Amino acid sequence: MKYYRLPVLFVMMVVLTSCEAIGDIFSAGIYTGIFVTVAVVIIIIVLVVKLSNRK
Repeated sequence: MKYYRLPVLFVMMVVLTSCEAIGDIFSAGIYTGIFVTVAVVIIIIVLVVKLSNRK
């Protein structure tokens, strides 16, 4: 009965670690996407304000 615990424990450690790494990658991707979106919106607003002030 004790011999099956080690392989199961090893498989769980490998699977849970890889899932955590994938979760970290996706969370970094989400924050990068939010940052890029906000930066693009700010650039568009600045361009519109500068173009409207020329008149």
